[in-house]
Formats: sequence, structure tokens, C-alpha cells
Amino acid sequence: MGTKYAESGVDVKKRGIETFRGILSNLFPNAFCVISEDPYAPEYGIVTHMDSIGSKPVQAYLHWKETGDISWFKGLAQDALAMNIDDIICVRALPINFVDYVAINPFRVNKIEALRALSLGFKESLEVLEGQGIKVLFSGGETADLPDQIRTLDIAVAMNGRVKLSEALTGVEIEPGDLIIGFRSGGKTKYESKENSGIMCNGLTLARLCLMHKSYQEKYPEILEPSDSGRTYYGRFKFDEYVDDLGMSVGEALLSPTRFYAPVILKIIERFSAYISGMVHNTGGGQTKCLQIGRNIHYIKSDLFKPDPIFLLIQRESNESWRAMFENYNMGVGFEITTKPEVADDIISFSEKFGLEAKVIGACERSSGGNKLTIKSFYGVFRYP
Repeated sequence: MGTKYAESGVDVKKRGIETFRGILSNLFPNAFCVISEDPYAPEYGIVTHMDSIGSKPVQAYLHWKETGDISWFKGLAQDALAMNIDDIICVRALPINFVDYVAINPFRVNKIEALRALSLGFKESLEVLEGQGIKVLFSGGETADLPDQIRTLDIAVAMNGRVKLSEALTGVEIEPGDLIIGFRSGGKTKYESKENSGIMCNGLTLARLCLMHKSYQEKYPEILEPSDSGRTYYGRFKFDEYVDDLGMSVGEALLSPTRFYAPVILKIIERFSAYISGMVHNTGGGQTKCLQIGRNIHYIKSDLFKPDPIFLLIQRESNESWRAMFENYNMGVGFEITTKPEVADDIISFSEKFGLEAKVIGACERSSGGNKLTIKSFYGVFRYP
């Protein structure tokens, strides 16, 4: 199947979604998110975005089963919010409200206690956002008991935002000569309470399989879909095993909540909007996510951050190729802005006031025949697609 991630059962290219493009109400096909015209206010665009947190709940489930501590589910609420809010700001949309969807196998998960933990997680996350000047309304959602469909639990959020069409980032503003500023996914910002491993919500299936000890699947068979391919947990770590390079346990690294970039990025937009040509939240597709925006742009990333230790550990334990690692994971850069060179230093300095490390990681050149990406790293030079 090509990569270890594909062998784990995940298609990073999300083949099949192209069948929906013909029926989308999308004003700007090159934009990071779908922008639909508001039928009641034509000068505005509506951005409705939905994302889950992948298989991260399975890791939280394992921690709960091993410890009896239901609070392991709490951080998943931040994951669900961040995966959506940091996507919609990429087109300059301001978030308005969200709904959640929680599907549970009630024979496996204590539904009442899990929902209480998630509710607390949403409450704390919204307080963090509001403390940074971002008001997002919670408008309810759906909780479903699905014992015949869900092995443990699944969590998703749908978020609504609005943007003036005259101010939207449509993807075509990116030009040769623009610089790419990368914002770290790991570390600790001033509005966070503890260190983050940087993994966010992508690549967790491979990470769980290659890091967690096989004894867990024998103890809790519900955490793995059996298959004839020999797919199995093959790691050598227990969830609470501390690893010096990580500065935390393996399980804590895998459950580090996805960083909120919105508190910094929205303020950067306020100050430098005229110079910003594009924004990318490096979720599914990792460092190749930039390929979906812009028109005939060659992105050259030649000075990325050194990958956070969690990514080095996953690569070593899974033997995934470095080329695939950059396609599967954010590899230490969770958010990117393309901007005119004259304000790059100012944007970086502004970000670092929040404790969010940033630097110029590359530049844009002209491409013929569609978007391209070249990554020049310590681990090799990789070209996509």
C-alpha cells in the first residue's frame, strides 16, 4: 500500500472526496475552506467546517481503562474545537458557533462520565479562547448510542464562521516571492498550561500501533479492528512510560491537545492583513497541506523546525519513510502564513510575544502545471506531488 500509514488503514490523500466537488456551493475553489455566499447578506460568505479528532479517542479510552480516570477524555474537547477553528481562520473567517457530535458504544464507555469530562473540556477551552478575545457560542449537538457501529467513541465538531467576501483569502493571492512563516506545534505558549508534544490529531492510528505495547490489544480487543492483513499493535511502550526525549510519558505525548492558533493568528490578521496572502493549518496531509491553496505556486520549504521528539520516535519505531512522515504529520510546524517579505520579521516578533515560536521556513516560486512542494530537510529532499 506504499507507506506504513496506509498499511495502518488510513488514506492520507482522502481519495474519493473529489466526487463531491461538483455539487459544492463553493465561491473560491482554491481557498483553504469552502466559502458559500450568504443568501441573506450577499457581501458575506458563510464558512461551515466539520472535523473529527481521528482515532485520538481510542488512546484516551486506553488510558481510562488502565487508570479508571475519566478525565483523560477532557482534552479531546480542545482537539475538536482547534481542528475546526484553526481551519476556518485560514480564509479569514471569524468563528460564530459550533455544535458537537459524540458517538459512543455504551457497553464499552461510561457515557455519563465521559460526557461530563467532555463538557468540562469544552468549558475550559471556551474560557481560554474568550480570555484571548475570541467568543464562540456552543449551540448544542448530538449524542448517539451506537453499539453496533462504534467500538469505543468518536467525537466531531461542526463550526460556523463568516467572512466579508472582499476580505476573504481565496488562495489566488499567493505570489512568487512571498515568504512562508511557520508556527511551531510543540512547546508551550503563554496561554497554555503545559508543554505540548505537537502531534495534534493526525497520524494517531500509526502512532498508536507502532508505540503502544501489543498486550493492550490482547487486554482490550475493542481498540483494534481485526483484519487478515496482520495489522496489530507492535510497540514496546506502556502508555505511562516516561521517555526523556519527550519530556513526558508516551501516552501524554499522544494525547497532547491540538494547539489553538486562533488567539495569535487572528491578532496577526488585524495588524498585517494587507500583507498576508495565504494561511494553512497543517492537519491531514501534514507539510503537504499547502498544495491545496494557491495557483501554480512552487512552495519551497528549506528551513523547517527540527521535528518534535514525538515524530522522531514514531519514525524510528514504525520505520516509516521520511517522505511519508512529512506527508502524514505536521513535523513541528502546525500553522503557516505566506506573506510579503517586508513584514515577516514583524509577524515573527509578534507571535513570540505569546510564546509561540515562529520563523521563516521557506518561500514561494512560480510553478508550471499546478502547485508543487519541495522540502529540503536534514532527512533528505522530497518533492510533492
